[in-house]
Amino acid sequence: MAEPTPSAGQEASSEPRLVQDETKLATNPKGTEDSTAPASSTDAQSTVSKATEAASSAATGVKDQVFSMFGGGAKKEKKVEEDDANEPSGSSKAQTQKADDDDEKAEEEEADVQFEPVVHLTQQVETKTHEEAEEQTFKMRAKLFKFDRDSREWKERGTGDVRLLKHKENGKTRLVMRRDKTLKVCANHYVTPDMKLSPNVGSDRSWVWNVAADVSEGEPEAQTLAIRFGNSENANLFKEAFIKAQQDNEALFKDE
Repeated sequence: MAEPTPSAGQEASSEPRLVQDETKLATNPKGTEDSTAPASSTDAQSTVSKATEAASSAATGVKDQVFSMFGGGAKKEKKVEEDDANEPSGSSKAQTQKADDDDEKAEEEEADVQFEPVVHLTQQVETKTHEEAEEQTFKMRAKLFKFDRDSREWKERGTGDVRLLKHKENGKTRLVMRRDKTLKVCANHYVTPDMKLSPNVGSDRSWVWNVAADVSEGEPEAQTLAIRFGNSENANLFKEAFIKAQQDNEALFKDE
C-alpha cells in the first residue's frame, strides 16, 4: 500500500514551526521553562504586601496617638516603665530587709533591759501623828465649816472623820478632824466646859460652837466652827459624846 504524500500546504505550515523550535532551543539550550511571567507575578505580590504592611503600621501609629491623647496606650507603658525604674534592685531589697531585722533585734534588746534601783529602801520611816498616846472615844464622818469674820460668811474647812481623842496619861479629851486623802488637820482643840453646842438655823443635823484656842493652823486662834452630819441621828450622837467629854474635862481643868 502506497504512503500518502503530504500536500504542499502542510509542508509550508510545518516550516515556520521548525524555525520557532530551533530559535527556542538556541535561547534555552537546557530546555528549562521560561520564568519571565512568574517573576513578574511575584514582584506584584511583594509590592502589594509591602503596601499592606505600610498601611497597617500607619494605622497603628494613629491608634497609639489617639490612646496617648486620652490616657491610654503609650502612657500606660510609660507608667509601667516608671514603676520598673522605681522598683528597688535585689541588693537594695536585701539591705532594707537587713535594716528591718536590725531594728527588731534592737527593740527586743531594749525590752529586756532591767534597771536596778540606786537606793534600796530597806528601812521603814515611822510617821508620827502625835496621837499615839491617845485613845479614840468617838468617830463620825462630817463636813466642817469656819466663819470668816472679814467676809462675814461661812467657808468650808474640809470633809473627813471628826474624832474625840482621850489622852491615856492626863485623861484630857480633844476634838481632832483631818481632811480626806491629804489628812491635813482642819480642827484641833480641847473640849472645854465653856463651849456650847447650838443648832444651826434651819438644820437638825448641824451644830455651831465657839473655840477660844484652835491650833489646827499651828498657833492658837479663836474660831467659830460649824459641823454638819449626814443625818440628825449622827448629829445627836456627836452631841452626846461632846457633852460627855466636857464633863470629863471639867474636873481636870479645875485642878490646873
